[in-house]
Amino acid sequence: MLATVAQFAATTDKAANLEAAAGLVATAAARGSDLVVLPENSMYADPDPQAETASKAEAVDGPFATAIAALAKEHGVAIVAGMTEAAAGGGKPSNTVLAVDGTGEQFGVYRKVHLYDAFGYRESDRVQAQPAKALTFRLGGLTVGVMTCYDLRFPEMARFLVDAGAEALVVPAAWVAGPVKEDHWTTLLRARAIENTVYVLGCGQTGPVSCGQSAIIDPMGQIAASAGETPGVASAVLDAARVAEVRAKNPSLANRRFSVTFD
Repeated sequence: MLATVAQFAATTDKAANLEAAAGLVATAAARGSDLVVLPENSMYADPDPQAETASKAEAVDGPFATAIAALAKEHGVAIVAGMTEAAAGGGKPSNTVLAVDGTGEQFGVYRKVHLYDAFGYRESDRVQAQPAKALTFRLGGLTVGVMTCYDLRFPEMARFLVDAGAEALVVPAAWVAGPVKEDHWTTLLRARAIENTVYVLGCGQTGPVSCGQSAIIDPMGQIAASAGETPGVASAVLDAARVAEVRAKNPSLANRRFSVTFD
């Protein structure tokens, strides 16, 4: 299948964010894409670490989710996109990723496990961490697993999804720009691909807050496509036969002596 990472910088203007996402999905669909990955927090993003965001959160069947489903159905593509999900009964929202198929039906949702309490930022002040639940779906002959941004720094998260059958990992992100941060992003994307012999699709928000550099990594750790720093798309073909080929050459999953479990 043809997969596309579609990056842009979301703001506090939900309508403008959705318009940007719609334009990128249309561009990806015109290329023949089967899957489009949008960034973390595509629905709404406020860079102020003190800003209140709970009032901006929506349900996973709310306006943003409904619009993403309509886009998927209009273009006949699967879409993965980040949003802020309202908590039932109030409280801190979840950092959530929607995954919908080409008919607009939800594959499911993933709620972020590892919150970005690092590099002077505290995501947990505004967002509730959630228990690890593997979201995987089948598309184009591959099983795709979903994680979010800071999850990338935890190899057990990727292995958790691979143990659930994932042959490709999608990573919506808003990877904050900063000294060596861009290098961390690319290095970790490649590392997760190499150690798990899977495709990794990292889609980040662009500047000025985040670094962009969305990329698709193949199971040998090679960069198959990269979107650079500015809003836009990058595409690559994902092939189950390539995963099988790499796993035959590098059977590290079969050779490992440890397992990963979550409570």
